[in-house]
Formats: sequence, C-alpha cells, structure tokens
Amino acid sequence: MDMSGDELTRPRNGSVRGVPFVALPPTAVDAPACEGLVVSWHAFDAPRTEAALAAAVPMTGVPVWRVYLGLRLPDIGGQDYLDLLGAKVESAVAELPAVVAELRELLGCGDGAIGLAGHGEGGTAALLAVAEQAVPVSALALVSPIADPARTVAARERRFGPYPWTEASRTVAERLDLVSRAGDIARCDPRTLLVAGATDLLVPAAEVLALRDALTGAGVTITEASTFRMGHALAAEPGMEPRPPIAAAVSVDAALTDWFRRHLTTHPPKATRPLAVHLS
Repeated sequence: MDMSGDELTRPRNGSVRGVPFVALPPTAVDAPACEGLVVSWHAFDAPRTEAALAAAVPMTGVPVWRVYLGLRLPDIGGQDYLDLLGAKVESAVAELPAVVAELRELLGCGDGAIGLAGHGEGGTAALLAVAEQAVPVSALALVSPIADPARTVAARERRFGPYPWTEASRTVAERLDLVSRAGDIARCDPRTLLVAGATDLLVPAAEVLALRDALTGAGVTITEASTFRMGHALAAEPGMEPRPPIAAAVSVDAALTDWFRRHLTTHPPKATRPLAVHLS
C-alpha cells in the first residue's frame, strides 16, 4: 500500500482486526527513517490505553514506526484479575502475527526488524509473544513486567485483601508464569532491557532483577536491567487519556529510546555483555 509523504510523517490511529492502535511515525531528527516496527502494550494501571501510553512513552528518537496496541477484552463478563489477564494477553498474542502484517502494509514499513515493549501486564503480553514465537523479535524492552502472576496477586492481596483463588485462576497463573519459560524466550534471543521501579509495590525491583537473572541463565545473550526512582504507574490517574508525561515516564522514555536505537536494527555478536543496573 503506497502512502503520500504527508501520510508517512503524521501519527495514525484506528484499528486493525478489531485491535485499536496509535502509530507514531519515524520523525527522529538525527537519524534516517528505517524499515522496522516497535509494538507496545499498556498496563492495567496508568497509562491504561494505547493513546495514553503513546503520550507517556513516545520514543520519538527511534527512527521507525512505534505502534501502541490496546489490550482488547472479549465480552465475556464477570472476570477477576487473572481471568482478565489471561483473556487480554493471550488474545493479544494470538492476534499479533496478523496485526503486524496489516500494520506493515498500512504504514509502509516493510519487513524490517520488530521490537516489542510492554508495561506491567503489557510486559506479560510481550514476553508471551516471544516465548510463543508469535513474530520474530530482535529487541525487547519491558517496564515492571508481570512475569509471575502469582507473585503479582500476592502483592495485590496486600492492598485489596484475599484473592479468591480458583482452579481456573491457578491454571492461568501457571500458564502465564513467564519466568519458568525463560528457555523458550532464550531460543529467540531478543536483546532485552528490563526497567524496574525502586518504589514499585506491585512488581518490586527484586522481581525484575530475578527475571533478568533467569533470562541470562537461560542463554539470552544481551540482558540489561535499570532501576529508576519510581513506582508502578507511568501516568497520573486515571490514565485513560493522553496527558503530558510525568517524571517517571520521561526517564523510561529515554531508556527505551536509547535501547531501541542501539539494538533494534543492529546485530551484535553473541558474546555475553556485562549486565548493567542503574539507579537514577
């Protein structure tokens, strides 16, 4: 699909296969546009929509299209947290190959490298997509990802009281335990950045660093982790509409921008690099 020069340099929004999206064009002033795509998913916490995440973490300096997908929920009603998590992320991953194919045609971004990003539950979707090899992923950047849902439920219990575990919810938690699937993720060997919040009560920094260690131990060649002075949210509540970025989002945006600029379109050697943990 051919697009005019104006269409290639303006943001787009709409839906593909029923999945809502916001797409930001490759307008980096210090790098030529490249064929490629970064796909991101939002969390259940602020920012809670694709438009709000695009405003919070636009990654303007990355010279490819950045596409923010909504975590679409089937209309099945009566869901608790784990039901909701399973329905959203598994649906997102199942739809991803067709969604990416249509986005490539719609945006004219060719068959360049694919990067995935996610915040919170969006990080669950990104990790699952890599583990399932839904699309070939060259670089991965996750912010406080929920890689072990059972631990996240325990954190939620400290805030909201006992969680009503059922056989079905335990099955979801086991199925979405992505730490246990580190070997599947390592087979794709994405260059991986993990960002943690030093004051994050939902996904403590120690859990993010444990995920880093699991991925490194499984054989992911490049895995780095950064810890910032922030909590879990990347936007002010309620986090449904686009708003100017808060300080935490600015830090995260800079980290993800640098990561994808360095790793999305390059092919470093397979030697293991030193892990970096920063507190800023």
